Amino acid sequence: MTLKTAEINLSEGSKSSKRLDSTELKRLIEPVKEDFAVFDDKMAEFLRGDSPLISSIAQHLLKSKGKRIRPALLFLLTRAAGTFDKNTVDASLAIELIHAATLLHDDVVDESYMRRNQETVNFKWTNLIAVLMGDYLFAKAFKIMSSIGSLQLMNAISQATEQVSVGELRQIEETRNYDVSEKEYLGIIADKTASLFDVACQVGPILGGLDEETRIKCSQFGSALGTSFQIADDLLDFVGDARVTGKEPGNDVMTGKVTLPLIYSLHHSDSAKADKIKELLNNGVGQEDFPQVLEFVRKNGGIDYAYSRAEQICEEGFAGVNFLEGSEYFNSLTEIAQFATRRAG
Repeated sequence: MTLKTAEINLSEGSKSSKRLDSTELKRLIEPVKEDFAVFDDKMAEFLRGDSPLISSIAQHLLKSKGKRIRPALLFLLTRAAGTFDKNTVDASLAIELIHAATLLHDDVVDESYMRRNQETVNFKWTNLIAVLMGDYLFAKAFKIMSSIGSLQLMNAISQATEQVSVGELRQIEETRNYDVSEKEYLGIIADKTASLFDVACQVGPILGGLDEETRIKCSQFGSALGTSFQIADDLLDFVGDARVTGKEPGNDVMTGKVTLPLIYSLHHSDSAKADKIKELLNNGVGQEDFPQVLEFVRKNGGIDYAYSRAEQICEEGFAGVNFLEGSEYFNSLTEIAQFATRRAG
């Protein structure tokens, strides 16, 4: 079973087709619901009070779990490959805590006040507390990794964490660079987002002692899905529903974040029109200006292209793990991919 046989169509013209929501995602992770039950219990235990303040923040974070795509991938892939073991849940916790830490830091950098339809930690408390809580989660994650006792896994997760930081810094470096190429953009999101997907998919081969070729294929699958996930996330800035995403469309554009729909449109439009949009962007885009940018991106095919590129990249990743086809776990993986790369609301 591949993404094509699952009939995934990411083009904008397919918006009338069924989209997967949180209820549907719950159905898809049914094959690993017991793994998630252990995961949730351990997460609550790890975040239970080293201080009243930490306990309060932890409870706030636990109220909004997000989609938990990374542990879902990890559990489904290890179950499909027969490599799930006593350390698998702990490895998933370490990766998810690192992800949560990066989100806390992101919200400080972006001066965000809402995430997943609830107040961010920096808004509810302070920037200082958000940064320190992120550091606390990083420390917890590395404590877990140390307890697993796999130097190879620790090296892989450490490298992925470093890549996240590199990607974040590169993204800041390229703020308002409207000449950035698609290749450069893909490199940034491969570090910033896909690296944790990548390492989540390496856990099974590492802990299961599989050969290097299998590990590489699983790594490439995770990286491809993570890249597609980020392209889809960036698309929400143009086509997202604020009632679902918790933020108004146009925020990335207004803060100078350059993403694939805009990159493609600037490189595939009349040069005079592209220069006019660049001038508008360089002068600072407000909410009242965003419709003009959105219309430019739509007319020049940026949205359609980004959807199709996300599908293509994800399809390439699945080609490497087709040896796992045939189980309920792999079937769920294909639909999880659909969920991750087709979030238009």
